[in-house]
Amino acid sequence: MQVSTLFQAGKPTFSFEFFPPKSEKASNTLFNSIQELAPLSPAYVSITYGAGGSTRDLTHDLVLRLRNETRLTVVSHLTCVNTTKEEMGEILERYHRSGIENIMALRGDPPEGQKYFECCDSGFPYAADLVAFIRKEYPHMCIGVAGFPEGHPAAPNRLKEIDYLKAKVDAGADYICTQLFFDNHDFYDFRERCRLAGIDVPIVAGIMPITSQKSLLRMADLARGSRYPARLLKALSRAETDEDVERVGTHWATQQVLELLDRDVDGVHFYTLNRSKTTLSIYKTLSLSC
Repeated sequence: MQVSTLFQAGKPTFSFEFFPPKSEKASNTLFNSIQELAPLSPAYVSITYGAGGSTRDLTHDLVLRLRNETRLTVVSHLTCVNTTKEEMGEILERYHRSGIENIMALRGDPPEGQKYFECCDSGFPYAADLVAFIRKEYPHMCIGVAGFPEGHPAAPNRLKEIDYLKAKVDAGADYICTQLFFDNHDFYDFRERCRLAGIDVPIVAGIMPITSQKSLLRMADLARGSRYPARLLKALSRAETDEDVERVGTHWATQQVLELLDRDVDGVHFYTLNRSKTTLSIYKTLSLSC
């Protein structure tokens, strides 16, 4: 099923994101973890690349396995990093033959040790170029793109940033999924600026519950420029153990989701960090149903 059709029901969608481990054995473990969340009937699950596309093959293999062995709707991430148009065409053709209909099209982060993104020969300079390529070559596919409520770290000009996002939508993107954020007001402001710019596709809110001090530091690295509200930091400062941190993080994320639902969010996308416990807790507390 295409993700774009799910929004037509008029109800908020709930989805999960996972990243593939760096070995086949660990990938099998993750496959089992994803199956633990399957009874929640998520609208879809998405599988990322590692930094610089380092886990590309594992991503593709896991996506195809989920497609073939479960009833889950799967979204595969594709990035412009170190990928020529010919290679991208081969990947998309493989997905097409396997029945994969949903792509998250991203520019991607530079490989480790490389400060800035550099387009390879016969590659895609921007995510909008990748979106346009997919839309032209595989017009039936559903395409999601990323949005940044707190601002993209590589685009300090917030006015141009919305223009770049609109370029991705104009190129054929069907929906936007945002980077994680911890203050809902940032999301509401971002959504309103999108509408003012004529961006009218569904906008899904990305939520990442804090589960440990280590995960907090990792989030700061993954989402460069993310803002941590003082009230959240104050609550975390009182936490003496990782178990306490997880309780604070779960409560904060739960309140975020509750408020987003009250403000008619199109969907909520949980960045799970490959952990099912926290997501299950939020579902139970809010009695969510996909």
